[in-house]
Amino acid sequence: MKKSLLSMLALAAVAGGAQAQSSVQVMGLMDGFAGSIRMAGDSGATKQVGSGGMTTSWVGFKGTEDLGGGLKANFALTSFMRINSGTPGRFTGDNFFSRDANLGLSGDFGAVTIGRGLAPNFLPTVIFNPFGDSFTFSPLVLHANVGLFNGTGWTATTPSDTGWSNEIIYSTPKFGGLSGNVHYQFSNLADTGGNSGKKNVGANALYFNGPLALTAFYERDQLNNPTVTTFSPLNTKTDWMLGGSYDFSVAKAFLTYGQANNDLTPKAKTTSIGASAPVGAGKFLAAYAQTKIDGGASRKTASLGYDYFLSKRTDVYAVYMNDKITAKSTGNSFGVGIRHSF
Repeated sequence: MKKSLLSMLALAAVAGGAQAQSSVQVMGLMDGFAGSIRMAGDSGATKQVGSGGMTTSWVGFKGTEDLGGGLKANFALTSFMRINSGTPGRFTGDNFFSRDANLGLSGDFGAVTIGRGLAPNFLPTVIFNPFGDSFTFSPLVLHANVGLFNGTGWTATTPSDTGWSNEIIYSTPKFGGLSGNVHYQFSNLADTGGNSGKKNVGANALYFNGPLALTAFYERDQLNNPTVTTFSPLNTKTDWMLGGSYDFSVAKAFLTYGQANNDLTPKAKTTSIGASAPVGAGKFLAAYAQTKIDGGASRKTASLGYDYFLSKRTDVYAVYMNDKITAKSTGNSFGVGIRHSF
């Protein structure tokens, strides 16, 4: 009887989903590596089993419902995690659904999304470097998004995380390979104590036409993320970047240049170059990024790796990285890992 009841419920759910033309997916990505990590300025190397060598591990739900007339309702609830320990979040204290917690509508007009979602800087940064969204080995991503807590005083150039809370995003339709996103983040804080009118705003553009791809983003930030607080009342931070790539078939080349600035510290200027080359069932990856602080230190990071695809959803990789900051000890890191999406 229990089996019959479960079968009836399952059939009802399928029938209801078919009638509403809706779908919900359980999906995610697991990435783990073993290796040794030493960043510039570290006193020594840390031998470890780590999570997210090439992509930050995550799991969650995404769904859509066809409302008719080309209109769709969409939602996403996805959470970062660290598979080496089973701990949620990218770091201790990270919000549980810090990757996605949003819903919205899409159609011929584009899409409108509300909740927590991507910041303007994220897609241009991760698409336009050969190591993608590696927060462990991509020189560009490290310079933009990962500050060092080892006494060097080196901070990330991205002002306010790769995702924004309390956000409205408008995504345009594609116009001959060109698309864009406009982002607005509310503070959700009472207009007292200097909070009045504080917000984050930004936009990005992405262009894909055969082997050529181009991008740009700009953001002006007055709020921290993922937990929303305001910066100093005297401090507004800006960040922008231009980038491009070209696929020559034998190799794909990447180039970006950007600047980060705020009212209290010198300007940071970042240039990155890179290439990927298909070899066998995988590809060689090479990338270099340099960030110069006006009147101050510079950081130079280079990575070399090979990513081998066992299937469409599973790959293994090996990466070596060298990291230098003016007048600080040099860091050398390496890792061997596996990544699987579902």
